[in-house]
Amino acid sequence: MSGDRTIAAWNPAVVLLSGGLDSSTVLAIAKAEGFSPYAMTFRYGQRHSLEIEAAKKIATRMGVAQHVIADIDLRTFGGSALTSDIAVPKGRESKEMTQEIPITYVPARNTIFLSFALAWAEVLHSNDIFIGVNAVDYSGYPDCRPEYIEAYEHMANLATKAAVEGNKLRIHTPLISLSKAEIIARGVSLGVDYSMTVSCYDPIGGDACGRCDACILRRKGFEQNGLVDPVSYARS
Repeated sequence: MSGDRTIAAWNPAVVLLSGGLDSSTVLAIAKAEGFSPYAMTFRYGQRHSLEIEAAKKIATRMGVAQHVIADIDLRTFGGSALTSDIAVPKGRESKEMTQEIPITYVPARNTIFLSFALAWAEVLHSNDIFIGVNAVDYSGYPDCRPEYIEAYEHMANLATKAAVEGNKLRIHTPLISLSKAEIIARGVSLGVDYSMTVSCYDPIGGDACGRCDACILRRKGFEQNGLVDPVSYARS
């Protein structure tokens, strides 16, 4: 591709793709809405690389325009069970998940990820970023709330040359008000192959643990749709 006109013809959008259920659904939604997705995945020092390998397969299967894996090491700061040697909470009830922000929260992660996406979007002459944040079936993370996304979008439109020149950025959050069951139903309708996705915070070998918050919410979502989760779970 060469020149701004050629890039613009693709209707590019940066899609944050973790390799998990939510981000894979968002990728499918972006494609269904007519965007040409540019997928961005982070190797940020997380506990395992399974989700990165999943993101590679999903990006290939779903035919993204380009897939970038950005290397940043949040283990430098730690402070999370996903980036430090801290036990991942297991076997929690849904009510417990919303009582306090859990130790699986990675400090400022979405702010960091969105900043990288913002930079790439400006280079691509794209006005659109897609992220799979959710404020319904989630673990109480503050950077998954609508008011956070609204504030970040406002900041982004003050921070870039493109926005100052009139090309305002929009952050798309198509899952933000959906339950996990509703997210899965939407993805199934769009043909998402959930067997390729990885949601577990603490997999055992190549299998999901089945007991962390992410696994519990995921399995419940499939059950509410009358479906069996196609990924493998470790035996108790």
